[in-house]
Amino acid sequence: MKKLILRVLFALIFCSGPTFAQKFSLNQVLSYPFPTELTSSEQGSKIAVAINEEGKRNVYVAEGPSFKLRKLTNYNTDDGQEISSLSISPDGNFVVFVRGGDHSSNEGSVPVNPAFDPAGTKVQVWSIAFAGGEAKALSEGDYPAISTKSNQVAFIKNSQVWIAPIDGSVPAKSLFTARGSSSSVKWSPDSEKLAFVSARTDHSFIGIYSGAGKPIQWIAPSFARDGQPRWSPDGTHMAFIRTPGTGSVPDSILARKHQPWAIWTADLNTGKATQVWKAPATLAGSMPTTDGGANLNWAAGNRIVFVSYHDGWPHLYSVPSTGGQPLLLTPGNFMVEQVMLSADGKSVLFSANKGTEKQDIDRRHIGRVAVDKAAMEMLTAGNGIEAYPVLTGDGNTIVYLSSTAQRPLVPAVMDVRKKKVALIGEELIPGNFPKQMVAPRQVVFKAPDGIEVHGQLFEPVGVKGKSPAIVYVHGGPQRQMVLGWHFMDYYSIDYALNQYLASMGFTVLSVNYRLGVGYGYEFHKPAQGGATGAIEYQDIKAAGDWLAAQPNIDAKRIGIYGGSYGGFLTAMALAKNSDRFAAGVDIHGVHNWVRTPATQSPEKAPDAEEALKVARQSSPVNWIDGWKSPVLFIHADDDRNVAYSQTVDLIRRFENKGMPYEFLAIPDDTHHWMKYSNAVTVSEATAEFLKRKLIK
Repeated sequence: MKKLILRVLFALIFCSGPTFAQKFSLNQVLSYPFPTELTSSEQGSKIAVAINEEGKRNVYVAEGPSFKLRKLTNYNTDDGQEISSLSISPDGNFVVFVRGGDHSSNEGSVPVNPAFDPAGTKVQVWSIAFAGGEAKALSEGDYPAISTKSNQVAFIKNSQVWIAPIDGSVPAKSLFTARGSSSSVKWSPDSEKLAFVSARTDHSFIGIYSGAGKPIQWIAPSFARDGQPRWSPDGTHMAFIRTPGTGSVPDSILARKHQPWAIWTADLNTGKATQVWKAPATLAGSMPTTDGGANLNWAAGNRIVFVSYHDGWPHLYSVPSTGGQPLLLTPGNFMVEQVMLSADGKSVLFSANKGTEKQDIDRRHIGRVAVDKAAMEMLTAGNGIEAYPVLTGDGNTIVYLSSTAQRPLVPAVMDVRKKKVALIGEELIPGNFPKQMVAPRQVVFKAPDGIEVHGQLFEPVGVKGKSPAIVYVHGGPQRQMVLGWHFMDYYSIDYALNQYLASMGFTVLSVNYRLGVGYGYEFHKPAQGGATGAIEYQDIKAAGDWLAAQPNIDAKRIGIYGGSYGGFLTAMALAKNSDRFAAGVDIHGVHNWVRTPATQSPEKAPDAEEALKVARQSSPVNWIDGWKSPVLFIHADDDRNVAYSQTVDLIRRFENKGMPYEFLAIPDDTHHWMKYSNAVTVSEATAEFLKRKLIK
C-alpha cells in the first residue's frame, strides 16, 4: 500500500493536536531573508550582497560609513532563478552577477525551471550600475571576471571564453576559440591578457590569451592537470596547481590513497616553470577538498599562500614564489575555510572553528593573519556564528555574515581598528519571525569503535514526561552543522525545521558524523567510508542509542530524517535498525552504491570483486528486508547531485515486495529547492509525517 502526500499546506493539521501547542508556524520560521553571496570593492568601502527573500532573489548594495542596504535589482517572483558570481568592478561603479542555474550542483550552468515557465529559462551574465538603474543582460553565459580596468567582462559560454563591455553598450562576442573546455578566467594586472584553464578529458593546460592575432601561450604544458592560475602582482609570472592526469593501471578501490598535488610557478617571458612546493606523500597531504580546495593566492612580497591538510588540519601556509620551506600561518587543532586575500595582498581573512570556548569547534569565527608571519588574530568571538568574511578596499572594514541560535544570517560590519561591529539588514527580517527559539547545546557521545561524535541538541521547552525524538542527518557529507543558524542556505532550511520540530515537542539531535569537516583529517577521510564500508553509519546508530538512553526520551518514538547523504544514512537507519528508528523521512538519498561509476572501470582493479561486495553491503537496498519502519520518500526530478533514479529504483523494490511507503515527488526542481515554495512544501511534509507517526 502506498499513500500520495499531496502538495498542500498542513497548518491546520499542525494546530489540531492537543498534546503540543505550536509556538510559531513553519511559514514564519522559514520566512527569513538569506544572504547567499557577499562581495566588496577593491577601492573604497562598497559592498554587494545577494539576498533570497522567500524565493525572491535580489542584489543589495551598501557603502561606508553608514552601510545602509539599498535594493539594486527588482526580481519579485519565486521563480527559482538564483544569483551567483556576484562581484563589484575594481572602480566600484558596476555590479556584475549571474542569474539562473544551480551552482551548488554538478551542472551549474544548465538552466533550471521549477516554476514551469513555458518560455523556458536562461543562465545569463548581468551588469548594473552601483548607483542604480536598469540591469542589463550582457549575454547568456556564466562565471564572469571583470577586467582590472573595470571596462570589460570575460565569461564562459558554451565552454569558450566570451567578452562584453561592462555597460552592455555593444553585444558580447567570442574572444577566441580553444580546444577543450575553458574555465577559470583570470585577467592580468594590466587587463591586457587573460589566463584560463583548458580541460581536455584526462589532462588540462593553462593558456594565456594576449589579443587578436596573437597565438595562445600554453604554460608549461604536460601530461598532468593544471588549474587555479594566479598572476603575480607585476604580471610577469603565473602560479598554478598541478595534479596527475587520469590513467594508469587500476589501483585498489577499497584502500585509501594519497592524491598528489604541487604548486608551480612559471616565468611568462621565458616559459620556464618551476615546482616551488610539493605536498607530502601522505594521506593527509592529499589535495584538500575543504572549501575552496587549495585556495591558491599570489600575495605581497612574492609569497604564495595556500591551504593544505598535511598536518591533519586544513591550515593556511605561505611559501616564497622561488620555493623553500612553507610557513604555517594558522597553527592549532581547527580548520580554516572561506579564505580571502586582502586587496593589498598583505593579509588573509578566513573563518575557522576556533575560539576561547570548547564549544567553538562547533561554531565559526573570523580570523586574520599576515602572509609572511604566523601572527594569527581571531577578530570575533562569543556564541554566534560568523562566516564568509570580505575586506573592503579601504582596508579598515571587514564585512561578514553573522547569525546566532535565534537570529538568522545577516551581514555584519566591523571597523578593524575599533573592533566595533554593526549589523545591517535586520530590517529585512519579517516582523512575525519567531522571537523565541531554543539554543541548541553541544553534546558529545561515542560510537561503538570509540570515536567521539559531536551533535547539537534542540530541546523542547515545557514538555512533561517522555518526549519523542528525532535524529537529523546533514548531507554533503563534508559539512559541519553548528551551534546556531547555518551559513549555507540548504542547511539554514533544515535548522529552521529543527527549531520547528522542537517547538512541536520533539527533542532533535543533529549529528556531525564521520566524513564531515571540522574535526581533523582522520574524521573527515576515514577508512571504510561511504561505498567502501559505510563506517559513518555507526555514528548515526550511536546517536539514536544516545537519545534512547536519556531519561526524558521515549525510546520507542525516535525518528530520523535527512537529505542527500543524510537521506542515504536515513535509509540505512530504517533498513538496518527499524528496532531503533520508528519512522523516517528520506530526502533525495543515495540508495545503491553499486549503481555509481566509482565501482566501475574498463580494467579490473585488484579488489574489484571485494569492492563490489562491500558496495552492496554499504547500500540501503541490501538491507531492505529488515525495513519495517514507515518512511516518506521525497525527491525532485531535476536533481543534479543525486539521481532521481536512486529513489525510483528503491520504490520499485518496495512495490515488488509489497512494502508500504509514502512519497512526495516534485517536478522540475533540483537538489537545492531553487523554488522557495518547494522548500516549504518539503519541510511541511517532513514535519507532518514525523508528527503523525511519532506523537501520540
